[in-house]
Amino acid sequence: MQADRPGPQGSAGEVFRAFLKLGLTSFGGPIAHLGYFRDELVVRRKWIDEAGYADLVALCQFLPGPASSQVGFALGLLRGGPLGAAAAWAAFTLPSALLLVLFAFSATAFDGHLGTGLIHGLKVVAVAVVAQAVWGMAKSLTPDRERASIALVAVLIVVFAAGSFGQIAAIVIGGLAGLILCRDAAAPVAGHLAFAVPKRIGVISLALFFLLLVLLPLAAGTAQGVALFDAFYRAGSLVFGGGHVVLPLLQAEVVPPGWVSDDSFLAGYGATQAVPGPLFTFSAYLGAVMGPEPNGLAGAAIALVAIFLPGFLLLIGALPFWDAFRSRPVTQAAMRGANAAVVGILGAALYNPVWTSAVLDPYDFALALSGFILLTVWKMPPWVVVLLLAAGGVGLAL
Repeated sequence: MQADRPGPQGSAGEVFRAFLKLGLTSFGGPIAHLGYFRDELVVRRKWIDEAGYADLVALCQFLPGPASSQVGFALGLLRGGPLGAAAAWAAFTLPSALLLVLFAFSATAFDGHLGTGLIHGLKVVAVAVVAQAVWGMAKSLTPDRERASIALVAVLIVVFAAGSFGQIAAIVIGGLAGLILCRDAAAPVAGHLAFAVPKRIGVISLALFFLLLVLLPLAAGTAQGVALFDAFYRAGSLVFGGGHVVLPLLQAEVVPPGWVSDDSFLAGYGATQAVPGPLFTFSAYLGAVMGPEPNGLAGAAIALVAIFLPGFLLLIGALPFWDAFRSRPVTQAAMRGANAAVVGILGAALYNPVWTSAVLDPYDFALALSGFILLTVWKMPPWVVVLLLAAGGVGLAL
């Protein structure tokens, strides 16, 4: 019923300001972004409750595309309507996209001890942020033995079945286990995850997603711009969870045809690690350095829109049906199990790749632990911790 859907509780300007702050300070990749979102929008601003946020994370883990950007898009939609969703995407995405386009034009990269230390310090930031997210979500979403056990099983599944298949399997198995183990943990349904998206719009979005997926390859030979859009749309359509998983797909799309050289591809990937925001903005760099036209700003814009579009179409298609699904008493137990599995997935990601790529010696451990204490005990803003730990990484390198 349309009347049952709440209207936006804020403005697009408010959403833009909140996500611009996140777009300028959210280092560490998609898992760390979920920690930043939780701290800023769940804990501090209270745009959504913990369980609703976990539901969004679970939904976006199911869908192909950039999971953290999809969560941000949905939060912007919830707070500010369609304009809020667009504002959330633009504010979170454009800072890193513009930095990478500037890097593409300048052909410079971080080098030497200073640059190496800075990038490593930002990786250590991710350890502290993800640890804080796992700690906070575990306290609220795995408060009993049953859900803690589901989270543990999710960790084991992700460890032994790496990649998107393991993540999806962990959430599915967590939901099935919740049907059996979490029936007694009755929860009120007052916290509806309701979005002002009519079912008609959802169906149209799903149809458009599949239509583009089928028709773009057929039209790719008509113009280079269409071929460029097709390559990045397909990459965004086939990645679950986003992040680093998209890199081999992008490499296969742009290097073999000769659009981008191996050296340029790897240099851009290195620069992407030094900027905040979603890793999918790597597409803006690739669009800018393309050999054939359109390239430059036009190529960057085409690649950026194309890689994000399929994930957002799928999300809009799923949202009208998600609240009805999660509100049914029969499925509440399954959702509690799936939410517990999300905690396990985040816990596994805290070790690999976040911990293993950042904590290489006792000094790194001390730096990461300091960041965790600053976030959880001193309640210091994440952007301050980013600056402190980045400086610490430079100090260790020198």
